[in-house]
Amino acid sequence: MSDMTSSGSSSASGLRAFLALRRRDPATPPFSDPPPRATQTASHVDQEDPEVRKAQEKRLIWTWDAPKGWRYWSAVNNTEVGLWYTATSFLFMLFAGVLGLMIRAQLAVPENDFLTANFYNQVYTLHGTVMMFLFAVPIFEAVAIIILPQMLGARDLPFPRLSAFGYWCFLIGGVFVCGSIFFDSAPNSGWFMYPPLTTQERFTPGYGADIWLLGLSFIEVASIAAAVELIVGTLKCRPPGMRLNLMPLYAWYVLVVAGMILFAFPPLIAGDILFELERLFNWPFFDPERGGDPMLWQHLFWIFGHPEVYIVFLPAIALLAMIVPTFARRPILGYSWIVLAAVGTGFLSFGLWVHHMFTTGLPAISLGFFSAASEAVAIPTGVQIFVFIATMLTGRVVYKVPMLFVSGALAVFVIGGLTGVMVALAPFDWQAHDTYFVVAHLHYVLIGGMLFPVVAGIYYFWPMLAGKTLSDRLGKIAFWLMFVGFNLGFFPMHFSGLWGMPRRIWTYPEGIGLELPNLLSSIGAFIFAAGVLIVVFDVLRPRSKQPYAPRNVWNAGTLEWLAEEEDKGWGVRSIPIVTSRYPLWDQKNFVEDVDTGRFYLPDAEELKRETIVTGVLDADPVQVLRVPGPTFMTMWAAGFLGAVFIFATFHWWYMTIGAMVLATAAIIVWVWRGTAIIPEKEEKDVGRGLTLPLYVSGPKAVGWWAMFITMVGDGTAFLALIFGYVFYLTIHAEYPPAGANGPGLVWPFVSLVLFAVAWAGAFFARRFNQAGRVSAARGLMVAGALVSLLASAALLWAPYTTGLDPVRHVYDATVWVLVIWTACHAAVGSLMLLYCLARSIFNHLTPKYDADIQNVALYWHFMLATAATTVLVTALFPLAG
Repeated sequence: MSDMTSSGSSSASGLRAFLALRRRDPATPPFSDPPPRATQTASHVDQEDPEVRKAQEKRLIWTWDAPKGWRYWSAVNNTEVGLWYTATSFLFMLFAGVLGLMIRAQLAVPENDFLTANFYNQVYTLHGTVMMFLFAVPIFEAVAIIILPQMLGARDLPFPRLSAFGYWCFLIGGVFVCGSIFFDSAPNSGWFMYPPLTTQERFTPGYGADIWLLGLSFIEVASIAAAVELIVGTLKCRPPGMRLNLMPLYAWYVLVVAGMILFAFPPLIAGDILFELERLFNWPFFDPERGGDPMLWQHLFWIFGHPEVYIVFLPAIALLAMIVPTFARRPILGYSWIVLAAVGTGFLSFGLWVHHMFTTGLPAISLGFFSAASEAVAIPTGVQIFVFIATMLTGRVVYKVPMLFVSGALAVFVIGGLTGVMVALAPFDWQAHDTYFVVAHLHYVLIGGMLFPVVAGIYYFWPMLAGKTLSDRLGKIAFWLMFVGFNLGFFPMHFSGLWGMPRRIWTYPEGIGLELPNLLSSIGAFIFAAGVLIVVFDVLRPRSKQPYAPRNVWNAGTLEWLAEEEDKGWGVRSIPIVTSRYPLWDQKNFVEDVDTGRFYLPDAEELKRETIVTGVLDADPVQVLRVPGPTFMTMWAAGFLGAVFIFATFHWWYMTIGAMVLATAAIIVWVWRGTAIIPEKEEKDVGRGLTLPLYVSGPKAVGWWAMFITMVGDGTAFLALIFGYVFYLTIHAEYPPAGANGPGLVWPFVSLVLFAVAWAGAFFARRFNQAGRVSAARGLMVAGALVSLLASAALLWAPYTTGLDPVRHVYDATVWVLVIWTACHAAVGSLMLLYCLARSIFNHLTPKYDADIQNVALYWHFMLATAATTVLVTALFPLAG
């Protein structure tokens, strides 16, 4: 409980401290000792009394103050973590940018020897990998972690420690992947890593491919952790009254994109598992000689890869959706249309992956379907662009630096969209595929659709975060350098590609007409880089003599601009009631009412970090959520988990197992100390006559939603493995092959019966615990855990006893993957039940306070579905064949 009483700020304090701009009202100094607790509840004080407000502010500042000294790195709140995340993402972007300039230096003239062929392969592979996996997606999550709570009028996201854990995973994985190039061990087969070039040691000796696979798998843990945090935060931490149709458009985009991450990243994780099993243990998933097929990797990769383009694009559009109404001085036109377009874009993006595979010899009917789907996605994308244009045309646009970058983003992205429509046509793609035309298209979409809006967001949100504006003059210089440099750099690539220049080449001969476009592209790349460096300089330059920006400097209408000119750590002084999409414009005396504490939670009476949880649809208040404060356990957990992936890369198996044990222990300690804490009282007066419970469980609780969302992502990865099984079934005339009898029927169905018994143990343990039959509930927890392990043993015994050899044929390997996946999840389910048992014994889980067993019972619903699917597929499909 002690680590819940102090934490980092959930407003802009982290960035201001980091930039040495931290300032405080002299009347509210930092406290080394806690101030006196309140003696009256929120509804029994005179909120108009200045002395009452002063005492409330002292308690809020002390409660939300950031750790000092070396303990600063134990902070877990949204602003500190978001700041680290954003800064680290940009450092990786600059690193990848240097690699990109090395590529352009090599290709500036024909027959250049600036880079060796092998090192060039490492450079271009890392350039694409870092830009896509360490910048384009993480920067969305980083920015959302910072501004989403402010935009929702919340004091923090519901799982601040999960955000911190995700950041440390991201940092460790990113350094591991990027650092490989300094040891001449970086991956060198492209950011897509197509087999069999990458799966066979004779083609790719060394650890480069393993570093790519295991390093990025670890980074994907961070992405999914952030997605869970953002989805639950958007659904459950909105201010009272903010129904779904009143959410800021940015929150809608966060919800759509985080949901896309939940469905797009797991197939890549599944593919990574198959890929690494082939490299480590010679299981033949992509080896045609033993029944495998390299095309499966392309399917799994692009099921992730094409939605990722929209995962990158949509958050940038979200920034435009906040900036355009502010500078047009009017609400966004077509709010419902843009929400539907965002949802439609996210949905359609999952039906486009094959348009990256038009040249692989697919049937004509597949080409036609996916070509049509690729054309169709232009409709909702176009709706969003036209909404912004219409809003600007019907408003009174104020042209500032953010709007310059918005205009540049729209212009560049439209060109990228038009070339995207071109490559969506299969006959044209056959000609342009694997040429620099596609390189040009990709960069027009990603830089126009992502980087320009991100820079617009930096100039727009910087006064809110750092208290001072960036330079208007430097911003304009940076824009024109970036805009001109980008178009000079990448527009000629359309022509060089159509003239026959292939992608991923180290050099090219003289006299074939490629000298001029390549030279122009290289010059443009360096001009563009100069513009980026000006933005970096503008952000980092000293500002001690610059006056502070006024509050809400752009006169925006959304809640994030409640951030006060004086640095306060509480996020919002009181959690408001929202009845408009632009409350700062529409609700009378809104800012004053928030600042004087006339809304909810104006105080921190018990010196605990608190925010309000609301209903999913109508944002009715449900709970006062106490969020945990600083801890180093998230760092330790990420470090040990990272060690698992790093040690596995180098085949240090005993160290891998040891790190896995330590990572599990760290996670258990973190969860034990920071979740489902039983409060000292049942309810809390939050002001305005409203009393809310301090503890809820089941579907009302944020933990239940986190478990549900996590298991949806986990189930998506499992379905990707099932997709692999079905894929092999469709490409082989005889599957299973002659001589492979499958795992049989007896042991798989024995295991299924045992899994059903284990599920019943978890289900009735929850029911018995609720009914007050604690001893019976504990007995069911033990029984469920033991029976789950027996079920796993029976499931693993089935393919072993029938002689399925995963090295011999892909069928055997696929069956083994499915049963191992299920057995590992069953082991996790057993551990969860034993965790609940320990919580019950130590009175942290009671009939009234039962969030842990509620969440574990939910996990077991998914576990039973996974076990049933595995048994039915592996045991019955061979009989059907």
